[in-house]
Amino acid sequence: MKSATRSASSTFLNTGTTSAPPLGGFAKRSFDILAAAVALVFLSPIFLLIATLVKASDGGTVFYGHRRIGHNGRSFRCLKFRTMRVDGDRVLQKHLKSNPEAYEEWRATRKLKDDPRVTVVGTVLRKLSLDELPQLYNILRGEMSIVGPRPVVEDELELYEAAAAYYLRTRPGLTGLWQVSGRNDVSYAARIAFDTQYVRTWSLANDVIIVARTIPAVCLSRGSY
Repeated sequence: MKSATRSASSTFLNTGTTSAPPLGGFAKRSFDILAAAVALVFLSPIFLLIATLVKASDGGTVFYGHRRIGHNGRSFRCLKFRTMRVDGDRVLQKHLKSNPEAYEEWRATRKLKDDPRVTVVGTVLRKLSLDELPQLYNILRGEMSIVGPRPVVEDELELYEAAAAYYLRTRPGLTGLWQVSGRNDVSYAARIAFDTQYVRTWSLANDVIIVARTIPAVCLSRGSY
């Protein structure tokens, strides 16, 4: 199964270059720039407040950049407000070794509902999806889009198998069809199906609808942890 994924994406992951343009072209990119710029202006006080809380929580760094796979397999550092302890990797490995159920949950979804790495401030930020706001900068830099599949790491891309070809056709999104359709409450296979459907049926009107649906989904914390 993994060979199907590699056949769809290995060239991009190895070279990071291709002539294929991102999904949506000029119209989608214009929407991204306008929406991200406006959001940054209006949300700047919230950015300052969150940065202060994260720094005060344990004295660690405010932002965290994790390597993700983007359009055509190009890797980039996906920005977030830091929500985990500075020794998060050690805490995770210790937890997975002593908790078989958590290990199976991690192996299947690459997420934990009760993650021991997450700080108190981080729990609130994740519940409201505020930790992802720095990705507005990724959008302005052309690494992400307002709407699209959520960015994945290379190991996760293998789970997409042949559907990886759809993921690689577009920039990853700050929000997307998966986020407004249950998020972590649905299986990873359903997430892949949502991402594939989004790419195959893309339109600017659908992007606007997904953005509108994101607001109540975030306020109600649907599937977020």
